[in-house]
Amino acid sequence: MNTVKYSLAFYIIIFNLTACNSTADNTYREWKVYGGNKNRIQYSALNQIDTNNVKELQVAWVYNTHDAEQGTQIQANPVVVDNVLYGVSPKLKLFAIDPATAKEKWVFNPFTDTSTSKTKTKGISNCRGVAFYHGTNNDSRIFYSAGSLLYCINIIDGQPIRGFGDQGSIDLHNDLGREVQHLSVTASSPGMIYKDLIIIGSSVSEEAASAPGHIRAYDVHSGKLRWIFHTIPYPGEPGYESWDDKEAYKHIGGANAWAGFSMDEEKGILFAPTGSAAYDWYGGKRLGQNLFANSILAIDAATGKLKWHFQTVHHDVWDWDIPAPPILVTLKKDGKDIDALIQTTKTAFLFVLDRNTGKPLYPIEERPVPTETDLTGERLSPTQPYPTFYPPFARQVITEADLNRMVPDSSYQVIKKLLASYKTGNIFNPPSKHPTIVSPGMQGGGEWGGPCFDPKEGIMYVNANEITRVLTMGEVKKEQAVSGQTNLEAGKLLYGKFCTGCHGEDRKGTGDYPSLVNINNKYKEDQFKALVTTGVRRMPAFNQLNEPEKTAIASYILGLKPKQDIKFVSQAKITDPYLEIPYTSAPGIVNKTMVGRPSKFETPEGYPAINPPWGTLSAINMNTGKIQWKVPLGDYPELKAKGIRAGTENYGGPVVTAGGLIFIAASNDAKFRAFHKRTGELLWEAELPSSGFATPAVYEIDGKQYVVIAAGGGKMKTKSADAYVAFTLKTNR
Repeated sequence: MNTVKYSLAFYIIIFNLTACNSTADNTYREWKVYGGNKNRIQYSALNQIDTNNVKELQVAWVYNTHDAEQGTQIQANPVVVDNVLYGVSPKLKLFAIDPATAKEKWVFNPFTDTSTSKTKTKGISNCRGVAFYHGTNNDSRIFYSAGSLLYCINIIDGQPIRGFGDQGSIDLHNDLGREVQHLSVTASSPGMIYKDLIIIGSSVSEEAASAPGHIRAYDVHSGKLRWIFHTIPYPGEPGYESWDDKEAYKHIGGANAWAGFSMDEEKGILFAPTGSAAYDWYGGKRLGQNLFANSILAIDAATGKLKWHFQTVHHDVWDWDIPAPPILVTLKKDGKDIDALIQTTKTAFLFVLDRNTGKPLYPIEERPVPTETDLTGERLSPTQPYPTFYPPFARQVITEADLNRMVPDSSYQVIKKLLASYKTGNIFNPPSKHPTIVSPGMQGGGEWGGPCFDPKEGIMYVNANEITRVLTMGEVKKEQAVSGQTNLEAGKLLYGKFCTGCHGEDRKGTGDYPSLVNINNKYKEDQFKALVTTGVRRMPAFNQLNEPEKTAIASYILGLKPKQDIKFVSQAKITDPYLEIPYTSAPGIVNKTMVGRPSKFETPEGYPAINPPWGTLSAINMNTGKIQWKVPLGDYPELKAKGIRAGTENYGGPVVTAGGLIFIAASNDAKFRAFHKRTGELLWEAELPSSGFATPAVYEIDGKQYVVIAAGGGKMKTKSADAYVAFTLKTNR
């Protein structure tokens, strides 16, 4: 009898454990949220596709949005809700299709929506996904951003819900506490739904004149502002004392949560990563630690009140925004389960914190860093935080031993001489007028796709860039247009003020930004001026320029000879707007500012100047701190033919599944791949219409598992495309 009782108890325990695991798995069987789930671990419990049958994957469907053109991209991670897949096109159309067949249900085009007069706020920005609100009584709705407008869309017919905001949308320029209509404000990442709130971050210009990156929560039904968190604090708020200029909140921009959020829904805590304060590479006008820039913020999702913060870079002058939301996980330490968060960074540091308190799980040391600078008015932080338990997942310091030896000796001598002339040797070497190595680069280390995490095994998988940049600073003097100037002369001056930092003095681009030479073949004057007004993707809007100024810069860049000789007439002075701001904390630099000129460190052949791998995928055991494996991600065909797996620059994140697979595109060679999660072995790859600079989604329809990736290309000189491609097994197993 006792044996029967004990056996029965044993089976009850096993049943309960199985039920618990099943319940946990159920939370990861759907893809209703950007990144798969609100804890952002990009994990799927579906296992129909596994390491044994992944080679049998075939294309299930291709959906073309028919609006790609040169330079457009798709960075969206689609969601699947109630047997409908929602995604965003290269030109920001929102669409709904059948996730098993790609049959179109509806398409919303924001540029043909004439219900508002706010068309001027619509520019082609990146939109990485949507937020779905599950309402009652047919009240579900989708939120997504097109340019500066946050739309609320009816899931039935794909039309704006006119009772929300201003006839179905909110202008993200509003509710920021100061006039920013002339500045760029968009939202590249979708907001986070919490109860009846849509919480939204923003993408703003990284130039000297930029909007603040405050985080806002709106009522999902009315569009009314419910709370705002000031990422550049106001007097009396936490963090205000970290700015030497006590009026920084009136004119400093940036510190924005452009990468999106993660959420502990049970505890009602929103986790927000922020970028650097503007201007990116010069901090002489924003002296101090600059909270809450470059910080992980834990915010009460219901009230907007700060619970805790952790700053990953003090007084950032390297453009080391936190590029992705922290992932929320459970880790083992000293035999105990710890509610933790893991933050990947562009520096390739991993910050692992207790998500209830913000305290590091393992020591993070404040170490002395270089502070000598030749930039007038600059003052660097004397220390920076260094994690000690988890190793960096990409190279941080470049030496001669790292130089690319695959090129001819003549090319090697060129890059060797260049490296010897650069300032290097420390990841925190400050920018200067002398060319300075930034490694990992401004798009190095972890990027916006974020990592994925296997909750059963405690392993995190992260893709990384190892593409070194060189940054050189130059001084810009205060000038103004004088009577007698022509449009050509004024246009050159305007270009020098607003464009050289990205496109170079010769207009040939700087590696990360395109050439403007001969773009008169692509743009007419009115098209170019519209582009300057609205901005496009990484290019901010320059609404501060008036019509004569736009005409002058167009005449210079487009070579409009009939207009170049016309006398320039404008009531406004052509100045750097930053110079007009009084800086009582640094009066000696009122009439000076700095501009950064970044470029890639490359060989004469156009390859990265350091040895491969240039793009990687790593598996890191987050309980032990050990890197389990690391493999190249992506190929250069001509190097692959020689047996060299070099890896490529990559954008978009991975997904890990219970079938033992990691799915990732991201590389610039237009391939979609599946790796074995335990060994890093490449098990499968497929050709895409163009590079998939996006994160895949994994879902199940009628018992059949699918994985879908947006293939939009458009970055790194890849061709632009307009395809979403879904894969499934040839037969069910």
